[in-house]
Amino acid sequence: MPRDPRAYLFDVIQAADRIAKFTKGISLETYRSNDLVRSGVERQFTIIGEAVSQLSHHHPEIADRLTHRARIVVFRNILIHAYASIDDAIAWDLIEGGLALLRHEATELKNAQNPDDESD
Repeated sequence: MPRDPRAYLFDVIQAADRIAKFTKGISLETYRSNDLVRSGVERQFTIIGEAVSQLSHHHPEIADRLTHRARIVVFRNILIHAYASIDDAIAWDLIEGGLALLRHEATELKNAQNPDDESD
C-alpha cells in the first residue's frame, strides 16, 4: 500500500533542510574537498529523488505540481547508478538554485493535503 503523500513530501522537506544545514556557510571548493559533506548531501538528494519518484508513481496529480519533478528523479538515478560520473558543480547548482524552490513547493503541497482524505 502506498504511503500517504504527506509522508513523501515530508521526506523531501526534511532532506532539503539537511542539505541546507550540511552546506551552510561553505563554498563549492569546500564542498568538493569534504567527502563527508558531499556524501551526506548526495544521500539526501537520493532520498529526495526516491520520494519524488514514489510520489509520481502513487500520487501523480501531486507530483506533477513539482516544477522539476523529472529532473529530480533523473538526478537520483545518476546518484545511484552512475555515481562515478557525478559532477559536483551540478550538485552545487542544485543546492544554490533549485533546493529552495523544491522545499517551498513540497511544503505548500503537504500543507494543502487534507489529513482526513484516505484516498490512495
